Amino acid sequence: MGLFDNIGDLAKQHEEQIEAGIEQAGDLIDEKTGGKYAGQVDQAQAFANEKLDSVTGDQAPPAGS
Repeated sequence: MGLFDNIGDLAKQHEEQIEAGIEQAGDLIDEKTGGKYAGQVDQAQAFANEKLDSVTGDQAPPAGS
């Protein structure tokens, strides 16, 4: 088992906590910036969640399949 497999296993075990952390980080940034960068923060949160899904193997099937 390689390092990436170990990271994937740990991420899968703690997926809910990681997702909550991504959400909390975005909320904190929105709060500190007065929502000025809300669109960019939302994009970053979506990107982070997509990467988490790819690491944990929870990827949605491609559109149109």
